[in-house]
Amino acid sequence: MPGSISTAVPTAPGKIIAVHLNYRSRAEQRGRTPDFPSYFLKPASSVTIGESTITRPAGTELLAFEGEIALIIGRRTRRVGVAEGWAAVSAVTAANDFGIYDLRAADKGSNVRSKGGDGFTPLGPVALAAAGLDPATLRVRTWKNGELVQEDTTAGLLFPFGQLIADLSQLMTLEPGDVILTGTPAGSSVAAPGDVIEVEVDAPTAEGSPGTGRLRTTVIAGTDAFGEFGLGPVVDDNQRAEAWGSREAAGLDTAPAPFILTPELAERINSVGVATLSAQLRRRGYNAVSIDGPRPTRPEARLLGRARTLRFIPQREDLFAAHGGGYNAQKRAVDGLNPGDVLVIEARGETGTGTIGDILALRAQVRGAAGIVTDGGVRDLALVAALDIPTYHNGGHPAVLGRRHVPWDTDITIACGGASVQPGDVIVGDSDGVIVIPPFLVAEVVADALEQEAEEVFIAARVAEGESVDGLYPMNAAWRAAYQAWKAQNDPR
Repeated sequence: MPGSISTAVPTAPGKIIAVHLNYRSRAEQRGRTPDFPSYFLKPASSVTIGESTITRPAGTELLAFEGEIALIIGRRTRRVGVAEGWAAVSAVTAANDFGIYDLRAADKGSNVRSKGGDGFTPLGPVALAAAGLDPATLRVRTWKNGELVQEDTTAGLLFPFGQLIADLSQLMTLEPGDVILTGTPAGSSVAAPGDVIEVEVDAPTAEGSPGTGRLRTTVIAGTDAFGEFGLGPVVDDNQRAEAWGSREAAGLDTAPAPFILTPELAERINSVGVATLSAQLRRRGYNAVSIDGPRPTRPEARLLGRARTLRFIPQREDLFAAHGGGYNAQKRAVDGLNPGDVLVIEARGETGTGTIGDILALRAQVRGAAGIVTDGGVRDLALVAALDIPTYHNGGHPAVLGRRHVPWDTDITIACGGASVQPGDVIVGDSDGVIVIPPFLVAEVVADALEQEAEEVFIAARVAEGESVDGLYPMNAAWRAAYQAWKAQNDPR
């Protein structure tokens, strides 16, 4: 039975709850994929029904549109499971989650000013009754001045509707008429005065292909300046790139191509020692890129991969009770590892407990991770050492995590063994230790490291022949000329 059209679009919902990031296409565009949904609230005064105008405030430039599917709650709902979540929805409709990126500076993630303005939440023009609709096959489309700019289906959701309702209802009672904005797909961009933005939600595979019709919003220019009693518009190129969807779309210089650790580059990196790479970094002024202290479970194994990070904070009983149990940051970090990742753990050099054990190390190995680096201790050290995955650590310890640590953050900048480590940094280790290479330096560091090792092969051969190191190490002009001739005939690469 197809979903039928209803006019029950709430004009003043008690709550409007919006999801920050929920479509895979949008997550890929933003370069981050959340483990769980997160939310913000919009005021009921931001709602308009059907065709409307929206004012871009004077002095701002980045009014962004976000076409979304809005869920309308049909019954009082508290503490339901994921499977029962969809049953709480009475209807769905089209929504446009407008926001002013120029006003985000004062919000600190709350979106109160940037997304709470009058008219910033158009809904409608009509709703589709949820009965008979398959929530996994709905579609949302957005047009800017008649050009289709957003299109995705609920098959691309990171967090299905039932999960959102289950998650929210475990904390708050959802009331009839409440609205949940379920996130926007890739293609969100900026609208200027005179632009017309249209959003439609439909069920293209259902009988009759029911749809909401196009929700039409026209942008007009505001004339009232912001008062000095609040923070005015603040904008920079990062905000422009986020609002437009990319630096290129914003008319900015395009960012360098993303760093990719290709098999060819990995082979070149692995052909030179960590000591040589460290020397090349030092020549460039990078003197604090070695992770000092940790030693490998497998000294013969080479470690190479991109950093994923985990941070522990010092043990505090109330914080451990809130964050240490269940599917905590430590377990999420390990479960989220991908092939080639290196899990780097900030444990503050605390060796009086373990930071990883045999089960989680095995899980990292099964996930295809390249290695683990911790400046703390390791439990079940003999079992961890027997695994294929190399683990760098500061010693074994039998105690469990909660003795000294609370698992706190993942995929943030951390400190490990005296080195700063960011997600995506290149981690290289051998029997000498572990170093961190900023991705933008990898190509030139490796090229020069290969040259350095070629020189050292030549120098070692001359020393073995009985030559003095005076003038040879480092090479003077005469030896440099001899090296160049040798290299032309016998390049070790």
